[in-house]
Amino acid sequence: MASGVEVNDECVKEYELLKHKKAYKYITFKISDNHEQINIEKKVQDGTYEEFVACLPENEPRYAVYDFEYEKPGEGHRSKIVFYSWIPDTARIKPKMIYASSKEAFRKKLNPSIEIQGTDFSEVSFEAVLEKAIRTS
Repeated sequence: MASGVEVNDECVKEYELLKHKKAYKYITFKISDNHEQINIEKKVQDGTYEEFVACLPENEPRYAVYDFEYEKPGEGHRSKIVFYSWIPDTARIKPKMIYASSKEAFRKKLNPSIEIQGTDFSEVSFEAVLEKAIRTS
């Protein structure tokens, strides 16, 4: 990765379980304190979108994937795997830089349906993600 941060193999393995087996509703990922590795922070089998957003720290970056389900008008129920790069404006500069420089290589390993970059909670609201999901359907 450009930042030198490695992806723990468990991240990709558990993501594949979310994507293909619907084993989880969402997974959050955190870069280790020594800035060497991206690790799983939390795996949740069932949960609402509100619960997912509430687990994003207000002042710290994270990555996440969420199995986003929605209704597309006239076409019925849909589901997309959404990759979140959560880098809040209120985070310290160094973590923001490390997460930003590690994001692209990590996202490519997962290959999700869509990506959301959030710097505040309005950018990760259900409505904002729904709009993007419908646009990319």
